[in-house]
Amino acid sequence: MNVLILGGTTEASALAAALAERGIPALFSYAGRVAIPKAQPLPTRVGGFGGVEGLTAFVADNRITHLVDATHPFAEQMSRNAIAAAQRSGIPCLALTRPPWQPQAGDRWQRVTGVEAAVEALSGPAERILLAIGRQQLAAFAAQPQHHYLLRLVDAPAVPPPLPRHRVILERGPFTLDGDLALLREHGIERVVCKNAGGAGAIAKLTAARQLGLPVVMIERPALPQRQEVHTVEKVLAWLA
Repeated sequence: MNVLILGGTTEASALAAALAERGIPALFSYAGRVAIPKAQPLPTRVGGFGGVEGLTAFVADNRITHLVDATHPFAEQMSRNAIAAAQRSGIPCLALTRPPWQPQAGDRWQRVTGVEAAVEALSGPAERILLAIGRQQLAAFAAQPQHHYLLRLVDAPAVPPPLPRHRVILERGPFTLDGDLALLREHGIERVVCKNAGGAGAIAKLTAARQLGLPVVMIERPALPQRQEVHTVEKVLAWLA
């Protein structure tokens, strides 16, 4: 057995620790989106594979027998490549992912199907907005330049975002309810825009928005081809067994 973990999430790190503890041969792969990725107890590589063909070749060259996609729920292209490469290689593929967040009583969610729809949802008078979507798609919101955007990022962007009015704060989760309540109040936030990533590490902003009565533009997850999914490390271990 030789497992390839496509990582970058808290769940991926937990799986790496579990495999290392049990002595199960495995490799860990980061996409390279974060400047200083978390160290893992497994042999680790950083960077893309070169599409489906590159990932298929990597699987063959490294004699991978099991592929676990534990990437971010919005890493759509990587997840599609994983499904296709596993099929081409004739190896099993499993997704370790978080259940999506569900609205609770008191939430004021506007659910949209992508970043373009989120941008469109911000048409209207100027507001102070917490834009918690990572750094790759910030430029799309330049189409709504009337707002002041608070950007919470893990790493500083290499090039300033093309948003006329914005402020960047650098923080890495998990975040706390008290901290996010203070953040929203301190910056006078009137609306939150985020992706439905699920999990506990970033849910505090939604609880804080609920308590403060703030509307949330919730970007739903991309549709993927049918695949086998689990939500716990224990179920991955059972699948490997």
